[in-house]
Amino acid sequence: MKRLFPTLLALIALATTLAPAASSSTLNDVGYVDQSAIAALPAMVNISRQLAAVQAQLSKQYAVDMRSSRSPSQRQRVNAQLQQQFVTEQRNLEGPTFMRVQLAIASVASSRGLSVVVDKRIVIYGGEDITQQVVRLLQSSQQIIPLGTEPPPSEIGYVDQAVLANSPQVKAASQQLATYAEKERRYYGLQFQQAGSNAQRQQQIAQAYNKAMSDEQDQLLKPVVDHAQAVTAQVAQRKGLLLVIDHADILYGGTDITTDVQNALNK
Repeated sequence: MKRLFPTLLALIALATTLAPAASSSTLNDVGYVDQSAIAALPAMVNISRQLAAVQAQLSKQYAVDMRSSRSPSQRQRVNAQLQQQFVTEQRNLEGPTFMRVQLAIASVASSRGLSVVVDKRIVIYGGEDITQQVVRLLQSSQQIIPLGTEPPPSEIGYVDQAVLANSPQVKAASQQLATYAEKERRYYGLQFQQAGSNAQRQQQIAQAYNKAMSDEQDQLLKPVVDHAQAVTAQVAQRKGLLLVIDHADILYGGTDITTDVQNALNK
């Protein structure tokens, strides 16, 4: 998912959680798809161009609106509104094509007897590459019929980290980080102005700002992330899963444990 204004968004990244449930289990029903090959298809390239135009337009609007914003709450509101506009445009442009891609992956996976298909990016060894079969199906003119059955049960689980990022703990930590960032921007911004045209001094100030932000992020977010990983591992072990990955890396099948992890975090 593309981010319109990444410098203003607090992102929580949870690493893949391993859950060694049963050493005798295998992952021979797992396939993978190289999404870069799908992204290179003409229809996808055209969508990317349209999204780039939308992003450029909204970025200009963002710069104008931010200049007229006088408080942190106004700036947050501007950011949220423009982010939502981009998401809406993205959904409208990608929706039909994305659905056809999903149907193609599901169709090929079912025909190959696979219970899970993941993004090739996370595969180092093993799995069955079904990229070319999916690409050929997408390039054909045939209608892709939705499967009438659900994927078989899988020992690969996944969590939707966007959902977990809305937990009270993450929201509180993110708000503290945003408040700290606003204070540091004012402080280092003033120093940057005082540096004038001294390029060496400007670089030193930028490095100091980046280090301050990195240290504060580690202090605020690392305990939250560590706790989320520990809870995810507990849920995975209880359900007998071999591993848990991010929802964004699951293209077909898998066991969704997002709600279980979310409930455990909110206890």
